[in-house]
Amino acid sequence: MSFATEPEYKHGSPSRTAVLLCNLGTPDAPTPSAVRRYLAEFLSDKRVVEIPRLIWLMILHGVILRVRPAKSAKKYASIWTPEGSPLKVWTEKQAKLLGGYLGERGHPATVRYAMRYGSSSIASVLDQLKAQGATRILVLPLYPQYSATTSASVNDAVHQWALRVRTAPELRFVNHYHDDAGYIAALAKRVTDHWASHGRSDKLVMSFHGVPSRTLLLGDPYHCECLKTARLLGERLGLAKDRMQVTFQSRLGRAQWLQPYTEPTLVALAQQGVKRVDVMCPGFTSDCLETLEEIDQEAREAFLHAGGTAFHYLPCLNDQHEWMAALSAIALQHLQGWPTADVADRAALESQRQLALAAGAAA
Repeated sequence: MSFATEPEYKHGSPSRTAVLLCNLGTPDAPTPSAVRRYLAEFLSDKRVVEIPRLIWLMILHGVILRVRPAKSAKKYASIWTPEGSPLKVWTEKQAKLLGGYLGERGHPATVRYAMRYGSSSIASVLDQLKAQGATRILVLPLYPQYSATTSASVNDAVHQWALRVRTAPELRFVNHYHDDAGYIAALAKRVTDHWASHGRSDKLVMSFHGVPSRTLLLGDPYHCECLKTARLLGERLGLAKDRMQVTFQSRLGRAQWLQPYTEPTLVALAQQGVKRVDVMCPGFTSDCLETLEEIDQEAREAFLHAGGTAFHYLPCLNDQHEWMAALSAIALQHLQGWPTADVADRAALESQRQLALAAGAAA
């Protein structure tokens, strides 16, 4: 096996701890060519599409990549911001904030973000961290519920990178936090803040990203973890079961996916006389195409067209304080036993502590 060229090892170099936030990814621009590159990488992942490889590649390159990029580009254009893709904007903010939250708790670990598909790639960011002296890396996917299609795919990318380096850092992985108390509390705060401003709707719909139904039969815990998140959130909010509904969105292809499907459910609710709905996406920690376009545009239109009168989309956790506090607590839980500052960092922290003590004594 040939290894990547690495900097010469230097004895006595300070070791560092880093946290790598990982999100799904996004095209570089809302254009057909950029979307085509992104989809080609995303839909070529064997974790994402688990049908016979040769058949799928023929469908992907013969049909999907010829038709879908132009349609998807228009959808991306409808939610694009001056700063770029919302997913990338929010993920970058989360990485910066997480570094600050950890530093405030006395753990100034290096925090970076990477995308599973597109830029910046997991491999490229791991290269940067290694060049900066990171010898311990916590990989923290921004997927609260574990699925082989998401969390495991991130692990694959990290291990594929590790295969080509001579001196691999220590690695830890956070697989799931679907039932983390801080995460549930942050979701609840998002809902109660909305209720305080707009009142309660007839139904709270919690839409999770869908996966093929067969993944449940193959042992994937995703469906169960989504249901547990919803149950815990409902209990935290004190909602009766008939006031909440779990659904699944983003179906691809003709195979059966986890049900009930989000948009048909919203249409049925409107036809049954439900006039107001609150819709949130607990499985997405950053607003993106699937939340801003698929839910807040397409699903909204379908519900109102079917007879509903008020559709309220509740934004993802994004940079919410309660969420960032929860994410930092999750990181610290998995960083236990690892020093999170080098010698210079620890000296600076001790100096700050002594100054604070002196200031307190003077007061």
